[in-house]
Amino acid sequence: MSILENEKAPPSAAVPGPTLGERLRRNARYDVPASLVVFLVALPLSLGIAIASDAPVMAGLVAAIVGGVVAGSIGGSPLQVSGPAAGLTVVVAELVGTFGWRATCAITVAAGFLQIIFGLSRIARAALAIAPVVVHAMLAGIGITIAFQQIHVLLGGGSHSSTWANITQLPSQLASVRYGEVLIGSAVIAILLLWKKVPRKFGMLPGPLVAVAVATLASLVLPLDVDRITLDGSLFDALSRPAMPQGPWLAVATGVLTVALIASVESLLSAVAVDKMHGGERTEFNRELVGQGSANMVSGLIGGLPVTGVIVRSSTNVAAGARTRASAVLHGVWILVFAALLTALVQQIPMAALAGLLIVIGIQLVKLADLRTARRTGDLWVYGFTVAGVVFLNLLEGVLLGLALAVILLLWRVIHPKMRAEPIGGSESEDSGRWRVTVEGSCSFLSMPALTGLLAKVPDGAHVTVELAVDFLDHAMFEAIDEWKRHHERSGGIVVIDALGTVDMDSVGDAPPQRGVGVASARRFAPWKSWQPRHSRADDSTPVALRPLLAGVAEYHRRNAAHLQSHLDDLKDGQSPDSLFLTCSDSRIVPNVITSSGPGDLFTVRNVGNLVPVGRQDVSVEAGLTFALEELGVSSVIVCGHSGCGAMKAVLGQGGQRDDHSLTEQGPVEQWLTFAQPSHKALLSGHPVARAAEELGFDEVDRLGMVNVAVQLQTLQRHPVVGAAAAEGRVRVAGMFFDIPSARVLEITSTGVSYLDTVPS
Repeated sequence: MSILENEKAPPSAAVPGPTLGERLRRNARYDVPASLVVFLVALPLSLGIAIASDAPVMAGLVAAIVGGVVAGSIGGSPLQVSGPAAGLTVVVAELVGTFGWRATCAITVAAGFLQIIFGLSRIARAALAIAPVVVHAMLAGIGITIAFQQIHVLLGGGSHSSTWANITQLPSQLASVRYGEVLIGSAVIAILLLWKKVPRKFGMLPGPLVAVAVATLASLVLPLDVDRITLDGSLFDALSRPAMPQGPWLAVATGVLTVALIASVESLLSAVAVDKMHGGERTEFNRELVGQGSANMVSGLIGGLPVTGVIVRSSTNVAAGARTRASAVLHGVWILVFAALLTALVQQIPMAALAGLLIVIGIQLVKLADLRTARRTGDLWVYGFTVAGVVFLNLLEGVLLGLALAVILLLWRVIHPKMRAEPIGGSESEDSGRWRVTVEGSCSFLSMPALTGLLAKVPDGAHVTVELAVDFLDHAMFEAIDEWKRHHERSGGIVVIDALGTVDMDSVGDAPPQRGVGVASARRFAPWKSWQPRHSRADDSTPVALRPLLAGVAEYHRRNAAHLQSHLDDLKDGQSPDSLFLTCSDSRIVPNVITSSGPGDLFTVRNVGNLVPVGRQDVSVEAGLTFALEELGVSSVIVCGHSGCGAMKAVLGQGGQRDDHSLTEQGPVEQWLTFAQPSHKALLSGHPVARAAEELGFDEVDRLGMVNVAVQLQTLQRHPVVGAAAAEGRVRVAGMFFDIPSARVLEITSTGVSYLDTVPS
């Protein structure tokens, strides 16, 4: 039964899929261990982020619980783990300092509601329109800010309200350093930096948990005077209701929008990264925003930090082997159990230990790979200004500054076409009299000063070819080029405008300018008549009959010779083609175009009607076949016919029969076409290829052309050289047919016809 028939067949009795309980039991052996690993990673991070945000310590655990349970259950990314993130510490700290903690919780609730609106509006992917370099720089700026804040805590002091203050006050902090704090914080940093080098059996443990646990034990065993985490009651005592912010409503609205946008972008970017780490279910971005918004509303309502998708926890979840969203939910449950029962343990953790952890997290947000990418792509200025804005102004202003600079840079690149003017056939000082001006990109009036300055370099009286490879050209630029052309020609010069791009030069000025649609045609595909009339020159001494050919050669030297040379280097000592391609002499058939092949791929034999005379009656065809198989060792022999073949029309006009007069009285074409008589007879006798071609809607000439290919295949199978090689498996024989009106290629076999739309397996 064919695939199509199988699809049409009625379905068999439906087999019920596994129930929810069965799926949970099946994946429990993966999700439960993964959730424990993520819990161990999330615990110290949540505490540290709460401290860095100037929020109550338990607010970090509340956010981790809500992020795991709520966002994990509702969100659209099955393996993403949510919780408090370093990316919002600067914003939250500023909000707490301006409005207070309970008002910040209200702002978190409003931001979550806004995220839900984003998700329900199905605009989630629009949040990904922020330039990646701005996002990378934003995270780097946050990392630098966190590092400068926490280095004061590690030295035994307290962080200041701004990064500039943290930098300027660093010398005085160094003068009053507390060495016990430094020892504990440095131990955490050292463990985290060296943890990847420990033996694999120990490396399975989360580095942050090990570092904080070792530092805590050391602070209890050694006689060190260190500050520790202070909790005001239990987890349930930490739950608090939000309060309405007291202050300018514009500042409140800005805070809500900032939290919503940063949390959304960070969550979506994290989800994109997580999708690349596994081969399972993909993220539903709008649903993910609804899940994140719901988590933020719940977290703000009960006194937790803002929640986002966190790449550190998510990547740990994937690496630990999680299969479903149950892992993220369970990690929140484990944090809830810990926070409810083991709060006394939390109060043993030194502040310097979490400071060391946050310093490493901050440094890791500054990625050298992002810097190298920004430098390579020309976005280093955007990266630098965004980082500086986030560090020395604030997060929102830094991001807006980076986005503005990225847009300006984008506009500059779009509206600033590549332009050059150069003499042809000699240096500028020697002046060959021929110049070429090349303009590539989008041309608007903003580029007019650069273009007019470039055209001014062309000497009077020179023969100039202006190549416009543009996809946008407004009327101002068109008029500037046209005016210069008229002026140059009045001074005795010649100007040829060569439009290589997608803009219709004849319609410029008839309507508002539009960007050209499609891709500019490569010259190697375009017939001479589509572009060479622009090259005609009345004073050219070249014979008219040779002008198209020589103009084509000149175009080849100008545009393709350098690209082709690298491929010809490997062929300079000989050829080793893959296939012999026997096709018609018709000028519309270009074998290398329809096979996407290059030099050295095809050994081509052409004759009128792509015929293989039986009985080895044509020495030219025989020489080609023998040389290709015995000397070159080709792996296939292809016979290719085509639609509208003049030879097939002539055969049908002759009726496929010899005239009464002798062959010596016939012309060479008539004599040659006698070798096509077997094809005509096969058509008349109802050859299966003819029937297949008729079903596809081809006319009699094309049906004969297809049958002719099938007959030549049969002749080759009986050929002494080709047939023997095919029987031994050294060569394959195949047929093709090029349909000129549709520019499509069909496969011809001895019994059928089919379109070659996919790569055969």
